[in-house]
Amino acid sequence: MWPPAPTTSAKARYQLLTEMDGFGTNSGVIILAATNRVDVLDKALLRAGRFDRQIHVDLPDLKERKAIFDVHLKPIKLGGDIDVDFLARQTPGFSGADIANVCNEAALIAARHDHQAVIKQDFLDAVDRIIGGLEKKSKVMTADEKHSIAIHEAGHASVSWLTRYGNPLVKVTIVPRGQALGAAWYLPEERSITLKEQMLDELCSLLAGRAAEDICTGHVSTGAFNDLERATKMAYSLVAYYGMSDALPNLNYYSNEQYAFSKPYGERTAERIDSEVQRIINEQYERAKHILHEHAEGHAKLAALLEEREVVFTEDVERIFGKRKWASRADLLQAEENEEAAVETAALPETATSDTTEAQTTTSEETT
Repeated sequence: MWPPAPTTSAKARYQLLTEMDGFGTNSGVIILAATNRVDVLDKALLRAGRFDRQIHVDLPDLKERKAIFDVHLKPIKLGGDIDVDFLARQTPGFSGADIANVCNEAALIAARHDHQAVIKQDFLDAVDRIIGGLEKKSKVMTADEKHSIAIHEAGHASVSWLTRYGNPLVKVTIVPRGQALGAAWYLPEERSITLKEQMLDELCSLLAGRAAEDICTGHVSTGAFNDLERATKMAYSLVAYYGMSDALPNLNYYSNEQYAFSKPYGERTAERIDSEVQRIINEQYERAKHILHEHAEGHAKLAALLEEREVVFTEDVERIFGKRKWASRADLLQAEENEEAAVETAALPETATSDTTEAQTTTSEETT
């Protein structure tokens, strides 16, 4: 039979479109819908008179995450070392459901360790588990593998610490977790816009793990798979989407057709894009090696400490390389908030004093 009969979902869609066009006695009816895949919606749904008002809801920012934590922490017995602002900074890109999951997981971890209250470390373990998966301390590794992983992760941490726009480090670990044999945890900067220099510093940090292996062991391993994947995507975006390449400046080759059979550029342009991506990757790889050569002693100390303790925190890295030269964006915003709060607090006593003076004057007048 041709054409084929419409499916149940197609019938429902046609009926919905008919009702939305207003061919009935349904005036005053407002239809609301939500999706996280606008790109795959039928374009007929988005025409004028149908779903023609779109409200984009972003993931919560720092202040919003802090407010969400305040809600979910109310029923939990907390230890004295809990800092809600720190927890909010530890969870960039988390939705409200993710934050609720963190609080629930932290409570379970505290109960598992017979804690009387949920402490800061329980929350850190919960975030690690949600992001990276379960720890696999039982995974057997040879001394050479452990040494190679320590060098790799120390390379990431060192270069990130020594570049201006590298994300602030939280901790580095060589304990296997999920699919990863080791990881460096950062506080990603939640920027409104991103500069070319910031993207290049992030690229340099991503490639530093393989660069460290190359310098210290003379060979490279498959441990950099995820780093190379992310670095390649970032370099491609820098060239093809953001127009930040010297050879292809101010051009955007983005196509929103997910299943398009042709690209919005020709073969020659594709070769130039590939060439620019390769050039940028090579430059940042050599830059990472140069930084590691300059700070070889610090990198070696960090790798040795990591190999010995398996987990290294910000304080340990600061002890080796010294205090970081550049403040993070979050620190600058926090400093501004503290200054504003200090100004408001300083103004309060004056108001209170003047009110007290007025009250005393009124009392003395009444007495007279």
